[in-house]
Amino acid sequence: MAGLRVLAVDDELPALEDLSYLLRADPRIDEVLTARDGAAALRQLDRGIAEGRPVDAVFLDIRMRGLDGVVLGRLLAQFANPPRVVFVTAYEEHAVDAFEIKAEDYLLKPVRPERLAEAIRRVALSSDVAPDAEDADTIPVELGGVTRFVSSADVVYVEAHGDYARLHTQTGTHLVRIPLNTLEERWATAGFVRVHRSHLVAVKHIEELHIDSGRCTVTVGSTEIPVSRRHTRELRDLLVRRAKR
Repeated sequence: MAGLRVLAVDDELPALEDLSYLLRADPRIDEVLTARDGAAALRQLDRGIAEGRPVDAVFLDIRMRGLDGVVLGRLLAQFANPPRVVFVTAYEEHAVDAFEIKAEDYLLKPVRPERLAEAIRRVALSSDVAPDAEDADTIPVELGGVTRFVSSADVVYVEAHGDYARLHTQTGTHLVRIPLNTLEERWATAGFVRVHRSHLVAVKHIEELHIDSGRCTVTVGSTEIPVSRRHTRELRDLLVRRAKR
């Protein structure tokens, strides 16, 4: 797969130069474009579309003169094939706006290289699964006073904890105040299936299905998850259909 083509937008030149330097240092990125304001960013994006070389992601400051980052992010969300948006800001209070726009990530200045690398990983992953991008969903989680966004594409399985749910990814877990029933409905088109009253699983991560003496389980990575009797046949049929495809 070709490397990413990204656009960095910031009205402060030192911040723009620092961000561009860090982006160019990442091997997953082939080209970094820059813009000093929202209008210039839109011109860059339009030019890329016209040339058949659209931008994969926009790393976007929020508080800028003229067209600010939140407004620009909402405009980008209306594109036929919108680029991924990563907000880069010194202000935490815009996390809700970022969530509504379905931003890929939300980075606080000064940007730490390891956090930027994680944001680029998210962009690269969502680009790899572009056909399913419209089904992807993001959920804000709080970790050490920092708001991060977990994509449904990164979640392996979900475990119920009363009115909360624990999202299990390949790199860690996150507790969110969302009931499992809500996530089941919300992620129904994103490849998740209910296997138990307390578990929701991403079908693509199921490695094995075990049925022994009427007891059914699925293996997801190194975790064995119980499957209730009422869900066993439905899950087995689903896996068989997927295997045939």
